[in-house]
Amino acid sequence: MAMGTKRARQKQEALFYASERVEALGHPFYERLNAVLNKAGFDAFCEEQCRRFYHRKLGRPSLAPGVYFRLLLIGFFEGIGSERGIGWRVADSFSLRRFLNYGFEEATPDHVTISRPRRLLDEAVHQAVFTFVLTEVARRGLLKGKTVGIDATTLEANAAMRSIERRDTGESYMQYLRRLAAEAGLDSTDDDAVRRMDRKRKKRTPNEE
Repeated sequence: MAMGTKRARQKQEALFYASERVEALGHPFYERLNAVLNKAGFDAFCEEQCRRFYHRKLGRPSLAPGVYFRLLLIGFFEGIGSERGIGWRVADSFSLRRFLNYGFEEATPDHVTISRPRRLLDEAVHQAVFTFVLTEVARRGLLKGKTVGIDATTLEANAAMRSIERRDTGESYMQYLRRLAAEAGLDSTDDDAVRRMDRKRKKRTPNEE
């Protein structure tokens, strides 16, 4: 498959008066973002990053890399979690068509077309392109925020009963339950039986104790 390019998508202006055409105003956010991307040479950068994944001549030209990555940006900014949803949203929006440089009469990319580059391009290319976008908008003062760290480690809460020890004897909660089980005539070595006993106990350990 050959690589589509921005140059190949450039269209000649229609041969009739502009006053007879219906013009849609672009969304201010996407207009500003596109101005930043165009000034930074976004499409040329994307094409250079993706060139090695395509054949130079053979095959039908693909979706232009700059368009593909703009579609992913739309999905992010619009909160759309599927390629099918991105395709529907773009087809239904004049301002997003303008962001992608698609005319009103053109068919916009569907989910199948969007999914092909995703399967072809590796993670490093996606990382490089999104880093490029973040760098450019940050340089122009369009990005504000704080560093956010997300830790997905599962930890037991400090207040979990299994982590509690008696102050006076150092006895753990599980040891306490085993002692109660032995006093009740149960097998204190059977952890499952001890836990079942704990769930069925009417009187729980007071906070003070």
